[in-house]
Amino acid sequence: MDERDWLILKALYEKKNITKAAYQLYISQPSLTKRIQHIEKEFNTVIIERGKRGVQFTPQGEYLAKCADEMLLNLQTIRETVLNMSEEVTGTLRLAVSNYFTLHKLPKLLKLFRKKFPLVDFKVRTGWSRDVFNLVYNHEVHIGIVRGDYQWSDAKCLLFEENLCITSRDEIKLVDLPASPRIDYGTDPALKAIIDNWWSRNFSGPGTIGMEVDKGETCKEMVINGLGYGILPSVLVDQHQELHKIKLLDEDNQPIVRKTWMLYHEKSMEMNLISEFVRFVQTLDFLQDL
Repeated sequence: MDERDWLILKALYEKKNITKAAYQLYISQPSLTKRIQHIEKEFNTVIIERGKRGVQFTPQGEYLAKCADEMLLNLQTIRETVLNMSEEVTGTLRLAVSNYFTLHKLPKLLKLFRKKFPLVDFKVRTGWSRDVFNLVYNHEVHIGIVRGDYQWSDAKCLLFEENLCITSRDEIKLVDLPASPRIDYGTDPALKAIIDNWWSRNFSGPGTIGMEVDKGETCKEMVINGLGYGILPSVLVDQHQELHKIKLLDEDNQPIVRKTWMLYHEKSMEMNLISEFVRFVQTLDFLQDL
């Protein structure tokens, strides 16, 4: 079996449909069917059966399909290792990045890095920080950039810190928060827990949710237009001098900060591409240069 065969098994197992798998892989249905027959002949077993509900995998086929991710990752690692034997910095850098960082900092960062190393390509996955953490933990990406503190025992680098603050267009007092309309927004569980814990320490009852929006950027725009207050990371609102901000404080009356980390495996620094990227990021002042 070659890489194409493992990709076929992976796609077919996910789609459970010959037509959809062929479309995803940009090949014809007859070609896909022929490759499946070739795999079955190689292992001397039936791996799929067709029914009214689409493709059904036999136990042998399901086992092979579940091996596909591991085999594809091994092939990718082999390819990267061979490329790394050259002194030239080349290859594909696989990144997983939190949503905020992707929107506000990643494009400039990758542009600067590619300017220095033009032969480098990027494969980027974005999402909530918890998902990013899992991707780098499971070696599915080379480097993860997360917001918040996670139990990570391997190599990491602190990129920057931000305060959490109550933000409003008009001045507001803490005592008035429970009765004031708050604009809530979707965020990762870690940040939500920080905000909820702060609230429970300071107020005996729930607040008044006047609006629920998809993300922090939308919340900020609603606040700017006077539709309520939001509890937001300072990096979203620092440039808006017209807004009123109150920093959240912990039990010791110290500002509550949220850190952004770059996570990676120390062993991966043996690869030129990854070591160069890590060193490049460490030389940047993220709040000024990006």
